[in-house]
Amino acid sequence: MKIQPIQAKQLLSHVKQPDEWFGLKYNMNIYRGCQHQCIYCDTRSECYQIEDFTNEVLYKENALQLLRKELASKRIVGTIGLGSMNDPYMPIEKEYELTKKALQIIAEFGFPVHIITKSNLVLRDLDLLKKINDVYTTISFTITTTDDELAKVVEPEAPSPSNRLKALKILSENNIQAGIVLMPVLPFIEDNEKNIKNIVTNAYQNRAKYILPSFGMTLRDRQRDFYYEKLDKHFPSLKKRYINKFGNDYSCSINNYHTLKKCFYNLCKKYNILTKITPYKKETVEQMTFF
Repeated sequence: MKIQPIQAKQLLSHVKQPDEWFGLKYNMNIYRGCQHQCIYCDTRSECYQIEDFTNEVLYKENALQLLRKELASKRIVGTIGLGSMNDPYMPIEKEYELTKKALQIIAEFGFPVHIITKSNLVLRDLDLLKKINDVYTTISFTITTTDDELAKVVEPEAPSPSNRLKALKILSENNIQAGIVLMPVLPFIEDNEKNIKNIVTNAYQNRAKYILPSFGMTLRDRQRDFYYEKLDKHFPSLKKRYINKFGNDYSCSINNYHTLKKCFYNLCKKYNILTKITPYKKETVEQMTFF
């Protein structure tokens, strides 16, 4: 995969309020594209304007300078999200350490963070995350299946779900709010009671504070084309079923929606797992100083 530098004009973007899913005030993407190459990734869609998502990852070489400048100008302290369009802990982060260096700046300015990842590499920055947690830290691991073999097919270059769960437990043991993003749930592949039960049970066993669910997936333009190509390769009978059920729909709901949703919420209640995060609440407007 080709790695290319780019210059960014802005790093932090404002998140439409209220953000009831992730509790974000700002969003940040240091990388464009993602090495994990999940077959369902929405970021392949044309609207994100990443031309070669399969073969190229771009990194914003001026990201750290921009971040320092933008944080210094922010009057409202709010949660910064990492991981909305790509994984901040994809393999190249081991070498480039842009996420780590960004977290160092965030810690310096006293901003809270919510990181969404599929990687146990996040544990490398545990000491930094604990420092940020003096304000607020939340780590969400995307887990759509606990079956490591299935995950190799649908999330081919990502660390295994079992390793993500181990990392989740370590974070929780260090008093960092950590949980699971159950998004997407792939129709005809992951929308069964066994999968839902396994995810919730493993969440409980590994001390997840919450699970954020979305019972289905999205499909549009280039994303749909790529996904269907992978279905033909790995699940030959499914493309036709998707076309018959969803046509060109953007939102594709799971089968047995009400049954599986009820199963999920009943299990979360049984294990005392939240289905919403506890967000950072203290947003303050700093008084400007005049000389």
